[in-house]
Formats: sequence, C-alpha cells, structure tokens
Amino acid sequence: MALSWRLRLKLLAGRWLAAAGGALVAAFFLAARAVPYSWMAGAGGWIARTLGPRLRPSRIARANLALAFPEKSAAEREAILRGAWDNLGRTAVEYPYLGRLWDYDPGQPARPGRIEVAGHEHFMALRDDGRPGIVFAAHLANWELLAVAAARHGLDIAVLYREPNNPAIARIIRRIRGQTMGRLIPTDLRGGLALVGVLKGGGHVGMLVDQHFSRGPLGTFFGHPVRTAPAAAKFARAFECPLHGARVMRLPGGRFRVEVTPPLPLPPATGDAAADEAVLTQAITDVIEGWVRERPQDWLWMHRRWRAERPAAPAGVPSAIPSAVDKPGAGR
Repeated sequence: MALSWRLRLKLLAGRWLAAAGGALVAAFFLAARAVPYSWMAGAGGWIARTLGPRLRPSRIARANLALAFPEKSAAEREAILRGAWDNLGRTAVEYPYLGRLWDYDPGQPARPGRIEVAGHEHFMALRDDGRPGIVFAAHLANWELLAVAAARHGLDIAVLYREPNNPAIARIIRRIRGQTMGRLIPTDLRGGLALVGVLKGGGHVGMLVDQHFSRGPLGTFFGHPVRTAPAAAKFARAFECPLHGARVMRLPGGRFRVEVTPPLPLPPATGDAAADEAVLTQAITDVIEGWVRERPQDWLWMHRRWRAERPAAPAGVPSAIPSAVDKPGAGR
C-alpha cells in the first residue's frame, strides 16, 4: 500500500511539474507579444552564454571541440562554446517570433530586411518541378527558420520533428510550428512510413541529419568515426529525386541568412544498396562539416556526436564521450 501511495504521489508531482512548465512557457509566449524581439533575443543569448559554459553539457561540448579543432587554442574553443550557447539561448526564445521574423519576399528578393536568402531559385525549382524532393539540414543557427522559409516560398514540405516530453509544452510548440511551417511528422515508428507516402505522392521532405544514429552507416566527421541516419540518402536513391542541403546563418543585428545548395550529384549505383547509401550519407555529412567549420559558433556542440567509437582526445583534454557504443537509449 505504501508503494502504491508513493507511485501516486510521484505521478501527481509529475503532472503538477508538467502543468507548471506548460504554464511558464505559455506565459513567456504571451509576454513575447509585448516585448520587442531584440530585447528577448539579447536576454536569451546573454543568459545562455553566461550560465551555459558552467553546465554539464559543456563537458561534452568541450570534448567535441577538442576533437574537431585540435589546432585551436583552449581560449579559441571556449569562445566557440560561448557563441554556441548564445545561439542556443536565442534560438530557444525565438519560437514565438518565428512568423514575425520572416520578412523575405520571394517576389522582391533584393529588398533589404531581417532575412536574406541565397539559392532562392532552388526553392522555386523544388516547388515547380513536379517531382519529389529532399532537403537535409543541420542544427545550425535557428534551424527552425528553414521550414518557415519553405512554407513562405510556397513549397509543400513535410518536416520530421521531435516533440518535447512535456505534453503541455508540446501542444504550444506544435501550435506555433503549425502556424508557420508545413506538415509536421513526429519522429516515431510511423514517421518513416509517412515520409515514404509523401515522396510517393510527389511531395517534399526535410530532415535534420547531423546527430548520432546508432544504426546508421559508419562514416567520418571532422576526421573521426560517426554513425549518421541514412534516411536522406536512402530516400534519394529509392526515388531518384533531387537532394538539396539547406542551412541558416545567424548574422549581426538580429538578422539571418538562409542558404539552399544546388542538388547534390548522386554517385553511380554499384548494385550494393547499403554501400551506395553509405557513400551518399558521407557526402551529406561532408557538406555539413563544411558548414560547421565555416561557422562553428552556430552549431549544437552539446550533442554527443562522436559515439561510433571512442576517439582519443588530445593530450590534456578529458574526454566526455562515453566508451560504450550503442547503449540502450544512447542515440537514435
């Protein structure tokens, strides 16, 4: 009986905490209607870059930075880490402003504004070519703006997304995303089937492919082994459709640059589907590595990207990367 009461109290406490978290997020979204974007973004960036480097995820970030940039000094890597936290803080508070941030008009691409787009013609080609298409992206700057960009260009695109664990917060985020983005597909067991249906119908899908996936093919990222989700490569091969990369860059003054690449060339098929998918997945990863090298402060360094094997950290840098591979729940 005592155990039963403990479980009930635990469940009740969990519900209260979830409700409280949802109420705080709802209050923040309401406040955002009155507070100017520049104030809110500045506050979010300052809080994150001040507190973030002291938090546990920064151990992972520092180990990742040491692996990726052994040639940089500790001070240079710390500057990147602070920039990454600043970006994350700004991204977190930008949710209620997503619709208002977008001021780029495809009909007047030269008009100055908060948003600029490079590769506008690739959005239009995807929209008008009558074929299925795939857009891959990474957690760079405010990556949520990519789905907004597609929607504002009239491109019907289905986007994979992961819901927050808190149901109340998930409902709020889903409503914001639904107002500014295209079709949203949860990253559950049905997500893959839904994407296949979209592509079979001649639609387009967007996916983030810069994180660890325990069942992905082995490749390299910054010269170290990684495993990456092969879905983008698998679908591009299966449907023989255009495969584009897209990224967001955070610019000074609260501005953003969205960039869409030309379609990646698909290497000739060898008859070995798994090997072909691994080659194309590596090509995608190479594009993302180039983006991160160019603007490392825009990337999400707090994620345990290198888990395929345990790479040796440079001398004097304690590794925060676990030695065990593919532990239950250790990656997707």
